[in-house]
Amino acid sequence: MLKAYKYCLLPTEEQKQQLAKFFGSCRFVFNLGLETKMQAWTTARKHLTCIDLANQMKELKDTEATWLQECPSQTLQMSLRNLDNAYTQFFKGGGFPKFKSKHRKQSIQFPQGVKTDFENSIIFLPKLKNVTCIFHRQFKGEIKTVTVSRTSTGKYFVSILVENQKQLPKKKPVMQKTTVGIDMGVKTFATLSDGTTFDNPKHLRNNLRRLRVEQRKLSRRFKRGAKEQSKNFLKQKLVVAKLHEHIKNQREDYLHKASTHIIRSYNSICLEDLNIKGMMQNEKLALAIGEVGWHKFKTMLEYKAEWYGKNILYIGRFQPSSKLCSHCGHIFKELSLKDRSWTCQSCGTHHERDENAALNIKTFGLRIKPSTVNVSH
Repeated sequence: MLKAYKYCLLPTEEQKQQLAKFFGSCRFVFNLGLETKMQAWTTARKHLTCIDLANQMKELKDTEATWLQECPSQTLQMSLRNLDNAYTQFFKGGGFPKFKSKHRKQSIQFPQGVKTDFENSIIFLPKLKNVTCIFHRQFKGEIKTVTVSRTSTGKYFVSILVENQKQLPKKKPVMQKTTVGIDMGVKTFATLSDGTTFDNPKHLRNNLRRLRVEQRKLSRRFKRGAKEQSKNFLKQKLVVAKLHEHIKNQREDYLHKASTHIIRSYNSICLEDLNIKGMMQNEKLALAIGEVGWHKFKTMLEYKAEWYGKNILYIGRFQPSSKLCSHCGHIFKELSLKDRSWTCQSCGTHHERDENAALNIKTFGLRIKPSTVNVSH
């Protein structure tokens, strides 16, 4: 079983300078490898492998870019391996790899040579030696890869991927009593088929006024065409980055608490396979849909369901969950998006839109064959 543990790093000033060199070296190797692969394909229709790029990097380290020798060689190789994986995913339908920028989040990987000391709160990293780390929890198992990252606000984190001897628990049977349907929305973040609701905290909306003020200050201090920006611009840039980070932390904390509560309460969770990317094309709803974090919420439910042996059941996005009467099955075709409640013309039952949709999602989910349970999306 593989599981990642994330901790806060507290490097010294000297170690921060070393990490900055490591970030720059890996970024340089990644961008150069991407440019080389693109040129080889456009000129000669040749596909360069990760081994070809690694051999070119060795020659480069010995001739022109001798400063690459300051960075651990395996860390540079991991950067090329990540590039190769990104290229492979592109041909499978993913996005095309992008050039890395020094103005965004930085990260490097250590495939081996990392040791942890929980008692002294120290982690040993190649060429960095002992770095102070806040171990808020311990783990047992073999360390596979370690990722060190620096956020745009200047914070350092380490993510340790651990393989332990524990096996994933067996999937629990799908039963009606322990199954819940979830209708995700904008006005209410999530409505469960048992009547439980999770309010939309609107973290972005609550901070939007302050965010606009700070971003306008940043825009006024930007000097177009200048090689270097002023110190006031860099200070204001950090203020904006911290505010974005605060909103992100608020959203993730809420999503973690909601997903954990649902996973612990039910054995099977039924969800709609929503076309979130397509829904974001609606200019009037894009901000509201983006701030609730539906995709991240689904991702959390999926990996937590794997940990605890629970089931995730996806129904089709074209199922009439909102327009279908959960009592008699009558479809109310005239239902519009602004209608939050409606009365069935066939049986006379009054429905709350979200709760009725959650009941129908549960009904559709229970019809799914066991072989299609928990299909990864």
